[in-house]
Amino acid sequence: MAFRDLRKRLTASIEELDAVRLQGRFTGLDLAQINDAPLRVPVRLGGEVKQLRMAPRAGSQTLEVVLSDGSGELIVVFTGRRQLGGLSHGRAVLVEGVAYTEHGRRVMYNPAYTLLPPGGH
Repeated sequence: MAFRDLRKRLTASIEELDAVRLQGRFTGLDLAQINDAPLRVPVRLGGEVKQLRMAPRAGSQTLEVVLSDGSGELIVVFTGRRQLGGLSHGRAVLVEGVAYTEHGRRVMYNPAYTLLPPGGH
């Protein structure tokens, strides 16, 4: 068994290893996985910040945060914001709100959020 696990780790891509790491990071927090989360109902999700970007929407600046939990990605949109204190690349975040699909991507607008301590939960 140990040899098989070692072989899997040695032949896995970086993306596969990162997905496994992220899925392990958010276990035990009573969260739905991003890819399996129900749409259009309140849900609690967690992920690591993969990307932060400013994007104009409806004439005002918005902060878009791409979260990943290893199962998929969620675009979190904070309207009227340019930054959120403590939010940076690699930081773990819990979000609570209603997710839906927009142009084939899962999106959540203005959720309640909790920053997790760096390095784990």
